[in-house]
Amino acid sequence: MFHEATQSDKALYSRLVPTKKGKREFAPLMFKCLQKLGINKTNPNDLTPEEINRFARLDIDPETMTWNRVLDTNDRFLRQVTLGRNRTEQGHEREADFNIAVASECMAVLALTTDLNDMRERLGAMVVATSKRGEAVTADDIGVGGALAVLMKDAVKPNLMQTLEGTPVFVHAGPFANIAHGNSSILTDRVALKLAGTEPGDSADCVDYVLTEGGFGADMGMEKFCNIKCRISGLRPDTTAIVVTTRALKMHGGGPEATPGKPLTDTYTKEDLSTLQKGCENLARHIQNAGKFGLEVIIAINRFSSDSDAELQLIRREALVAGADAAVVSNYCAEGGAGAGALAKAVVAACKGESSFKFLYDVDLPIDEKIDIICKEVYRADGIELSELARKQLDTYTRQGCRNLPKLLADEYGLRDLQAGAEMAAAF
Repeated sequence: MFHEATQSDKALYSRLVPTKKGKREFAPLMFKCLQKLGINKTNPNDLTPEEINRFARLDIDPETMTWNRVLDTNDRFLRQVTLGRNRTEQGHEREADFNIAVASECMAVLALTTDLNDMRERLGAMVVATSKRGEAVTADDIGVGGALAVLMKDAVKPNLMQTLEGTPVFVHAGPFANIAHGNSSILTDRVALKLAGTEPGDSADCVDYVLTEGGFGADMGMEKFCNIKCRISGLRPDTTAIVVTTRALKMHGGGPEATPGKPLTDTYTKEDLSTLQKGCENLARHIQNAGKFGLEVIIAINRFSSDSDAELQLIRREALVAGADAAVVSNYCAEGGAGAGALAKAVVAACKGESSFKFLYDVDLPIDEKIDIICKEVYRADGIELSELARKQLDTYTRQGCRNLPKLLADEYGLRDLQAGAEMAAAF
């Protein structure tokens, strides 16, 4: 933006396509830009002044920039900053933000990529801003797609670790579920499935099972796993396991706020069936959400030493009433793998037979209709009302070719925020 504001079209074009040994040539990446602009010319000298203007100037609207700087340091003052205060910037200031690494779109790309070439294309296609003409400005348009791929070429390799008992575990990628899709990488899933013996020709006696994580419950991580990750990977889950604890459910049931550094109140460390009963209404919503994708649902009840048998039985009973296919108490934190034996058997049983998995919406629907379906079916909204600004943004995204993509909703208000009683029944 600084160079465009301080130089003529001719000067900008000469810097982009300089004359070397009496000859001008477009760099390979530039042909993608020319094609995007509808300029079907290969000789730099053949462009008209109007075409040079469109090619040389991205004409970014600074109010539309969505690609922020990233710094993995806990400093909340950097969430909003003013850039360009140095006198060398000649007064070209603008408001901007810093994000942590897991909130960067690069992290989401890493988790959704299927190979190195795919990652290169996805990084280059990231929209970083919108031009004043309403066109999408991508990382390739500013010439950094290749550099990003080089920086991340080693990050594409999953990290193989193991549990204390020797079970292989992959740790790879970490996009936030409240602003991204909140799942581990597609590459990790594919490698794990190979190790599990699911390839054609592998012996049926040696088939193992792969569990992959979707963070932030069945209203965010699981919804995005199904509607986004599964569309891209082509993989289909056999079942879903929802992890619950008495303490979390008691919070949803209206229990006192838990403050870091302070002891838990008796509600969480002693039997409280009334609060727990109310919290199970929240669990029922998650079970129903999973069922909307055609998945069998296993409830994994992680046991605390302070949990009473009556509390654990209450959760199990309420889960089954809500539609879960099984609800199993797991005590692996105290007993290791042996404490999760019953849970593992329940998962294996649920994986038998053909998967009935289905998507929540048709990806070819208009953007606002897909948002409406997610809000109604997953978050139990009555519907959506779009402000004038939101409607304008959706029109821009549609015009930029984003209509036929799965939709990701950033979360400000999820099922985890709902407590029992009137709030759980209320529409919004």
